[in-house]
Amino acid sequence: MIITQTPFRMSFFGGGTDFPDFYKEHGGAVISSTFDKYCYVNVRHLPRFFDYSTELSYSKTERVNRTEDIQHPAIREAMRMLDMHEIRLTYEADLPARSGLGTSSSFAVGMLNAFYALKGKYADKRRLADDAIYLERMLCKEHGGVQDQIAASFGGFNRIDFGENGYTVNPVIISPDRKKRLNDNLLLFFTGFSRFSSDIQSETQKCLRNRQTQLSEMYGLVEEAEKILTSKSSLKEFGRLLDYTWKLKRRITSKVSTDSIDCVYEKAIQAGAGGGKLLGAGGGGFLLFYVEPEYQKAVREALQSLLFVPFCFENGGTRVIHYTPENYEPRHNPEAGDN
Repeated sequence: MIITQTPFRMSFFGGGTDFPDFYKEHGGAVISSTFDKYCYVNVRHLPRFFDYSTELSYSKTERVNRTEDIQHPAIREAMRMLDMHEIRLTYEADLPARSGLGTSSSFAVGMLNAFYALKGKYADKRRLADDAIYLERMLCKEHGGVQDQIAASFGGFNRIDFGENGYTVNPVIISPDRKKRLNDNLLLFFTGFSRFSSDIQSETQKCLRNRQTQLSEMYGLVEEAEKILTSKSSLKEFGRLLDYTWKLKRRITSKVSTDSIDCVYEKAIQAGAGGGKLLGAGGGGFLLFYVEPEYQKAVREALQSLLFVPFCFENGGTRVIHYTPENYEPRHNPEAGDN
């Protein structure tokens, strides 16, 4: 039996510049962090006592005899990619899907990590990130960027740069005390479920050619944000930049925000928030605000209709938290369903 734990991420700056159509021509970068909310993937080989050979439990339950009959596209394609058969897989998470925190990519990374471990193979963080990108963007043909898979694999508070030859991951060098102050000044609220990220990402991808000015400016803000974090500048400037990058993002496509989200955002600003943004593709999910300590009570009262979610940054990325090797002899024809 294998159990993996994979963190979710919050992206602060540069979102949208991680689309290959943009960064392969113009370059791109994001600043993001993983935090202490996780998804867990439990995988083992299914004992041969049942009239099905594979059992999957996520938001629904699937029991099948052939991989091609699996409805969940990421599980189906990952099993094909790594030649997995006769498994029982269960998924659970600290936060809901479709919430703007890269949940689907964290699941993909954690699942691949579990599959490799079940086969007795080691996959490093870059291999897991690359495989998850290939799984979601090529095999499943889902629209979107590539930052989520990388963040979930590597973990930590990083600057991720994208270019024609791939990507590099570098930690943002910030003192523990300053990092803790930043963490303490960030408030996270759940607004409700978003539309499917891939739908919004598809619309964003269509707009890339016409929004290169905004995306180039968002790319430039990554450098400015890193300077704020790594210097002695006031962290209030981080909040100011969040507000600015959110306004830029809203101009890329009308699907990023809604009237209700705009109303909530304005309430927080009026209550004292220095800035904020909707995490993820848009349309719902989680709102993140930078709020100095003296205004946090007022902001929480102004947004009392929303669920407040405390969090702490984490550094580990995906990991195997339980490993019990199994002796597995494949059937002559594992897809046949014979016992």
